[in-house]
Amino acid sequence: MTDKKVGIVGVGLMGHGIAFNIQKHGWHISILDHAGNQPTDDLVVNGAAVYASAAELGAKCDTVIICVTGSPQVESVLTSADGLLAGIKKDTVIIDCSTAIPDSTKKLAALAHEAGAQFLDAPMTRTPKEAAEGRLNLIVGGDKSLFNEQLPLLQTYAENITYAGELGTGHTMKLLHNYVSLGFATVLAEAAAAANHAGVDPKVLNEVLANGGGAGVVLDRMAPFILEKDVSGLAFTLSNSAKDLGYYTQMCSDLNAAKGVADAVSSLLSQQVENGNGDAFVPHLIDFLGRRDS
Repeated sequence: MTDKKVGIVGVGLMGHGIAFNIQKHGWHISILDHAGNQPTDDLVVNGAAVYASAAELGAKCDTVIICVTGSPQVESVLTSADGLLAGIKKDTVIIDCSTAIPDSTKKLAALAHEAGAQFLDAPMTRTPKEAAEGRLNLIVGGDKSLFNEQLPLLQTYAENITYAGELGTGHTMKLLHNYVSLGFATVLAEAAAAANHAGVDPKVLNEVLANGGGAGVVLDRMAPFILEKDVSGLAFTLSNSAKDLGYYTQMCSDLNAAKGVADAVSSLLSQQVENGNGDAFVPHLIDFLGRRDS
């Protein structure tokens, strides 16, 4: 497949790692020039083409990977006047790695199909560190034969790849994943804040949780902050967390599914963004919730 040309829209913290690893494995890549990109000199030096509009990029590529913030941004990339669908070639494959609302994904995929393109939703988990290492997790929805066809490309930047089912199930599963992950982290942050109020030694809190029902990946990622104020274990912003929980509660409303706990978590995260803490990371919740006036 390395004779296929791959375009990347969204060369940010995650997208740069994706682009780097695809290029490293021998694919020719093109990138969309955008103010939100990370520095791309290393990609350009190694042969990446740069295009000023998504329409231009789409006209030159066989596969286009989208890695932007959320549904509004994906919609803009695809449907704006100089968007991807304005210039896309027949049978081009669009792979959306963003976190998005499943209903929006299905509507945009229908527009892509009308334009002659194919579509996979392939949201990712893990962090920019794993993206740079080519070790992301992907959850993929769409036609199974198309998934199998694109698998060699996906394997250049992902370690664990799960085929979730029909179109939209990738984004559905990503929202379920993020709700569980961020929900656990929010519960833990509130508990840690209460422990601080009670004068509990952070080392004792961590030890008791780790040896009991609090053990798990979330504690492992929050523990560096609980013990040493190190946010690196969960460097995910509160604004992105609030966005993802908002997407999850919207999905639950669309499905008529229970969401009482999710509404509470979403409200707490949104309040932190309103308080001006959106650029802080999830572990910082412990400090914010620990304030006497919180």
